[in-house]
Amino acid sequence: MTEMEHDSLGEPFRTCDLTRIGLTRHGLVEGVADGSLRRIVAGVAIGAHVADSIELRAAAVALVLGSDHIVCDRTAAWLHGVDTLLYQEHEILPAVEVCALRGHEPSVRSGVDGRTRDLAPEDVMIVHGVQVTTPLRTALDLGCHLRRREAYAALNAFARLHELDPADLETEILRFRRRRGVRQLRQLVRLVDPRIESARESWTYLAIHDAGLPLPEPQVWIEVGGVPTYRLDFGYRLSKVCVEYDGVDFHDMTAEQRAYDEERRAWLRDRGWTVIVVRTGDFTGAALETWLGCLRRALAPAYRNRRF
Repeated sequence: MTEMEHDSLGEPFRTCDLTRIGLTRHGLVEGVADGSLRRIVAGVAIGAHVADSIELRAAAVALVLGSDHIVCDRTAAWLHGVDTLLYQEHEILPAVEVCALRGHEPSVRSGVDGRTRDLAPEDVMIVHGVQVTTPLRTALDLGCHLRRREAYAALNAFARLHELDPADLETEILRFRRRRGVRQLRQLVRLVDPRIESARESWTYLAIHDAGLPLPEPQVWIEVGGVPTYRLDFGYRLSKVCVEYDGVDFHDMTAEQRAYDEERRAWLRDRGWTVIVVRTGDFTGAALETWLGCLRRALAPAYRNRRF
C-alpha cells in the first residue's frame, strides 16, 4: 500500500467513494479479506490501521444516516460504548438502527434498519455530530426489545458505564405504559446492579434469580491479612459460597493465568469456601441445571435448630 493510499483509507468511506479514493470493489473485498481494511458499519469501511473510537463510529454512522433520523437501539448503544451485538455480528455487521419521529417515513437506505419511534426532546443527544438516543432512553429501549438475558446485560452495562440510577430507570418506565416489552423491562429494572461487570456475569446473576435462589453480592473482596486480595464475581459471605463466571477457554489462558486461578480457588476451598465455576456453555439445559443444583445444595444449611 502506498503512502497516498494509506492516507486515503484513514477516513471512513462508502462503496460509492471507491473511485475517489482509488480503490475498486475487488480491492475492497480483498482488503477486508487480508486484513488491511475493516468494515465499521454496514456499507462503510476504513483502513485497518485506524484505531477504533467513538468518534470514528459516529463518523461512519453519519455516512449512512439520512437527515432527521436518529440513531437508536443497538447502534446507539455501540456509540455509547455498550456492545450488544451477537458474536457473529462483529464479522457480518448488522444494519445501522435508526428511527424517524412519529409522522415521518422510516429510512429505506441500504445498510440502514429504519423504523419510527415516539421520542421526546430529552431523549435525544448529539454524539460527535450525530443525533443519538440518550444512554437512559437507549437502555430502556433495549430492555424492551432484546431477549431477556441480553436485555438485562445491556441495562447493567448502561448503569455501570453511564451511572444510571435504577430509580431513574423505574421512574421513566411510566412513559412506556402499554408498550410492547414493557413487562420484561419492568421486571429487569428491579434487578439492575451497576457492580455487575460483564454480560455473562449478568446472565449468571439472572439465572440465579430465575431459579428462586437467594441473590449473591456482586464483586466481593476477600481479605488476606487485612488486605483486600481476592475478588469474587459473586459471593455469599455467611455461607462461604462463591459463583464465578469463567469466560476464558482453558486452552486460551496463559500458564500464569491458569496458575493464578488455581491458586486463588484452592486458597478459598482450603478455608471452607465452596467455589462454583460457570462457563460459556452453562446457560441452557443440563449444564445450567447442574451448576444451579450445586449452588442450591451449597446454600442449604447443614444444621437446623428446629426439633421437628
